[in-house]
Amino acid sequence: MSDTPQPHSDKEQPLIAHLAELRDRLLRTLACVFAVFLILSFFANDIYHAVALPLLAQMPDNTTMIATEVASPFLVPFKLAFFTAVFFTMPYILYQLWAFIAPGLYQKELHFALPLLITSIVLFYVGMCFAYFVVFPLLFGFLTSVAPEGVSVMTDISHYLDFILKLFFAFGLAFEVPIATILLITTGITTTESLAAKRAYIIVGAFAVGMLLTPPDVVSQLLLALPIWLLFESGLFLSKYFKSPEDTEN
Repeated sequence: MSDTPQPHSDKEQPLIAHLAELRDRLLRTLACVFAVFLILSFFANDIYHAVALPLLAQMPDNTTMIATEVASPFLVPFKLAFFTAVFFTMPYILYQLWAFIAPGLYQKELHFALPLLITSIVLFYVGMCFAYFVVFPLLFGFLTSVAPEGVSVMTDISHYLDFILKLFFAFGLAFEVPIATILLITTGITTTESLAAKRAYIIVGAFAVGMLLTPPDVVSQLLLALPIWLLFESGLFLSKYFKSPEDTEN
């Protein structure tokens, strides 16, 4: 009778082992993020000042940023330090995800997926740098210049942080368009010719995404929509060097 439940135990053991591995990797990820956050928390005010420089450089003389809530001067820099820790540890986070799913992939999938994973990380950081060094100066220069006469531009530090985090995420995500394009083609979901034929719709979609993910001004919408379109074109061009599963079999 003791042998009866054995097959059931054998079936459950792999699932338990996978869950245990997932738990361990999640704990390692959280520990890494927390450790980096602790280090960055000592420089929270300096980090916020660095992130606020694109706006401070465009603000009129004798104006400053303000804090409208009592705890904002303390909590907002720590909030930024936490998100900065997540951004800095993103390669390690994705490595843990990769190490968890890699054993279930075929050899050909490993050779194909790993370069795309590394490229996607790099492109996400490039998108954030593009937002900080290119978009922010142009955007804040435009927004501060159109303020009505008699209106002092004094942005709340909490609202500013929410604003730039949204833009960082939007541009980081937008720079993943080449990876998404290549994946759609190489997995056989669509073809290069089909996407090229729908270029007009994709351009309209890029401007729609720019309208949804950015503030309601033409400058930021254009600065997001145009890179999405150009990145789509680059993904379309690079996809010619990859083959879909159907092409490989033929």
